[in-house]
Amino acid sequence: MDENQISGITAAVQHNCDISDGRDHGIYSMCTMVLKLRNLYKWEHGVEPWQEAEPSDLLDWIDQKEHYWETLAAASFDTINVNGHRYSPDSIEEINTLLAPANLIYGAGYGRSMKAVFFLAEKVAHYSLEGCSVIILGNEKAKEMASPFAMAQEGVVYIRRDSLRYFLWDQLQELRSTCREPLRRFFALYGMLKDDGLDQQVFKTKLDQIVENELDLFIYHEIGELLEETFGSRTMESIVRTFPGSVIELVCRTVKDLLADTHPQGLLSNILCHRRETSLCLYLGLLDGLRKTLFPEIVEAWPHFSRTGDWVVIEEAKQQCRTRIREMARAIDHIAQHIGRKTDESVQTLFAEQVISPLGLEAPHH
Repeated sequence: MDENQISGITAAVQHNCDISDGRDHGIYSMCTMVLKLRNLYKWEHGVEPWQEAEPSDLLDWIDQKEHYWETLAAASFDTINVNGHRYSPDSIEEINTLLAPANLIYGAGYGRSMKAVFFLAEKVAHYSLEGCSVIILGNEKAKEMASPFAMAQEGVVYIRRDSLRYFLWDQLQELRSTCREPLRRFFALYGMLKDDGLDQQVFKTKLDQIVENELDLFIYHEIGELLEETFGSRTMESIVRTFPGSVIELVCRTVKDLLADTHPQGLLSNILCHRRETSLCLYLGLLDGLRKTLFPEIVEAWPHFSRTGDWVVIEEAKQQCRTRIREMARAIDHIAQHIGRKTDESVQTLFAEQVISPLGLEAPHH
């Protein structure tokens, strides 16, 4: 496959990425939108996560991007021409078979609120863990605004290392002022603690080392999702398609995440097996919002662990959470069976009464 062919495939994938952004960028809050646009700008201009554009340049670029998206909002996704044959955007296996000699991986699927996700990236590594195929990706040739750095699909885990770099840089910048003890411990373990905060210059030099060292944290979350049977992907898909962007979707995704994290072959089990303190600190540092609310056991276990290094309390917290969350997942799964059989309003009421209100959250409006 020559460079012209690769350029054509890249252009086709990127065009579908742009269509996705044109259609669905409205799913994001203003703050999230600004962050994603800023990182998309950095990727397009080939700059590091810590390098910031001149505000006027960024604003001009955003204006041009939004005008371009307006022209694509009603467009249909393009087919992808590989070796003279046209493939639909969801022909992932066929396209990747043809891209193998060029060491490229194509991906397509749906992310939060059913936003279409496409990417084309260079393959860095491919191996098997816990019976799952894991593909690590490097330089990204085409991407859309969501750019999930970890995905699980058809028994395959995809980790986008470049997108993970941006995620970790942004998240640790945002959280460094919160003074969370697990994060301070994380910074100290990597030699990045300065005046009880994050040393930015050292962080720049250690970012790639952190990404490499902590890859398993994200890989084993996806493996947990692939292996988890309590809460099926069909249930989640049905919920997201019926109640996209709602508190119902948020709660169900959080439950699904915690099932993956507490799975016997998932994230926390891997941390416990290898006694990876940096990974535990990072996990707890990133644990926020509803995930933190639904996992009080590990929050309560942290002070004891930080004093004693006793991993037993982490194991106990994981098991206690898993038992409780599985019960919640079974209730959600039971309610989801009514989708398409009862009215959406009736299903919303069931979610509100049995799942949402007991968590102290505001029930969705009919």
